[in-house]
Formats: sequence, structure tokens, C-alpha cells
Amino acid sequence: MDYKLATQDCIKCGACTRSCRFLTKYKIDIGDVNELYDLAYHCFLCGKCNEVCPMNIPCREIILDMRQDRERKGEKLKGYTPLLAEKSNYIFKNYRSANKKSVLFPGCNFASFYPKTLSTLVEMLAKHDIGVAYDCCGKPIAELGLMENERQILENLRQRIADNGIEELILLCPNCYYYFGDQLGVKITFIYDKLKELGIGSEILAENEIKIFPPCPDRGSGKLLENLSSYVPNGHHVMHEVQCCGLGGVAIAKEKEMALGMSKDLATIGNEQQRIYTYCATCCGNISRAGHSDVRHLLVEILGTNEKPDTKKSVLNRAKTKVL
Repeated sequence: MDYKLATQDCIKCGACTRSCRFLTKYKIDIGDVNELYDLAYHCFLCGKCNEVCPMNIPCREIILDMRQDRERKGEKLKGYTPLLAEKSNYIFKNYRSANKKSVLFPGCNFASFYPKTLSTLVEMLAKHDIGVAYDCCGKPIAELGLMENERQILENLRQRIADNGIEELILLCPNCYYYFGDQLGVKITFIYDKLKELGIGSEILAENEIKIFPPCPDRGSGKLLENLSSYVPNGHHVMHEVQCCGLGGVAIAKEKEMALGMSKDLATIGNEQQRIYTYCATCCGNISRAGHSDVRHLLVEILGTNEKPDTKKSVLNRAKTKVL
């Protein structure tokens, strides 16, 4: 994508600015190419601008292209050393139980925050001859604009899938689901569809509709939320009051105060601790860290494990998957 051409249709209506804390802070819009280019790593890549743009400008993709262009020009990234060290060649990968046709791919963050629920799920699926592969999808690296690293990660994933004879990946993470798409050449199934197929899990019983905060990649289509809605018989209200949990686009490295503001707003929305549901472990963990005592992951509720996000030992929990 040529980001300069892609922004030419901007009519300066201000819709994106009004909907985005990042753009509001710097008093710019998607048409302010030079300013945006310098601030590309400050964007949360939440896609809110895509949703509201009347000209259908691919705003999120434009920011990604800017990041990639800065990488092509040899710019050295600063502030991402821990992330790069862990995820460029995921140090906690484990494929010892992945030699099955269907394999659970939990991703990084569910393993970080919900180790007990993950263990329960792995045991349930093993009874149906489903294996498990602990690995990272590579999206955080891709969002930094590191195209060669991204290419290598995907190539290695394809090779490990082929080596293990995997024909289906069952995903827990919405970010993994949307990022993979059809890039791996195998069937991709979201966990709730697989649970319905196998008759596993219980409906979430609530007197009234529940409040669901959707993760960034599912905001536009709502495809994943629609697929799991059968587990919520009394309906749900989608929360649009806050654009991101604060961890989108690895922007927290540049905009820590803004990121914390988003998560704290979610934690205190409506000036009371209303129960919040989501289907993204990253969102659950970050909202919980911000002080919300009642944020719940839909998968945890459906499986009935009653586990709360473990925000204190998230890295250790993730590391343990290497030896399972």
C-alpha cells in the first residue's frame, strides 16, 4: 500500500479524530501524513478510525504501512527489547503434544492469565484426540512493521504445522484468528465453534443481558462475537465507550499514560464496577490490572473454572508452557 495515495481521499471531516484518543491528543487526522508518519508507533491500531471513516479509508493499514516504510529505511526500534527477545523466535514454544490432525493453539496471553483453565481445556480436548501447540502467532512482530521477521515467523509456523501433520488449528485468541486468516494453509477454527461441535461447555446464565467489551480485531465485523453468542441466551450489550484496552498496536511503549487511561476508564466505566465480559485474554488481564475486580473471560465462564486473570505471574505462566 502507498500510504500517501491511500490518504488522498481524506475530506477532513474529523470523524477519526473525534473517535481516537491518539489523534485527538496530537490534533491530527488520517490525512495529516507527515505528522502521522512521525507518530506511527504511537497508534494503538485498534481500527476505530476504519469504523468511522465515511470515505472508507483503510486507516489502520496506512499506519502499518508507515511502520513498514520506516523499517525499510533502516530505522532502529527503541523500547521494544523484551518483546523482540521473546517473540521474534518465540522462546516458550512447545510442540511435544502437537502430532495430531486437530491441534489447540492457545497463543501467548491465554496461557499467561488463565493457566488452570487452559490445562482443563487441554485435558477435555485430548479426550477427542486433539493435541496442543504452544507458540506465538507473530502478530506483535508484524505490527512493529518488521516484515522479514514476520515472514520468517510464518514460514517457521507452516513448517512446524507440516512436520506434525496438523490439518486444523483451534484458536483461543481473536488476534491470532484474524492475523492468521488463510496464511497457514490449514483449517482455522475459533474455540467456541469447536466446543459447540463437541458439545462442551455451558451457557452463561444471567438475569439480564451481559456487557461485552469486544477486542480490537473483531470490532468491525463482529464475526467471532456472533459465533459465540449462542452461549449467552439472554443477550449482550456491546461496549463501545472505550476504543481499546490499552495494549493494542504495542503503542504502550510510546503512549504509556494514554494506554493506562484507557484501561482505567474500562475499569471504572459508569462510575461503578459493573461486570465486564470479553473474549480476549489480553483485554481481561489489562482491565484487571487497572483495578477492575470483576472482568470475566467468556471461555472461563463457559467451561466453569471460575478462574480470575493471574496478572502477577503472567510471564511465569507463559514460560511454564515450554515444559508441559
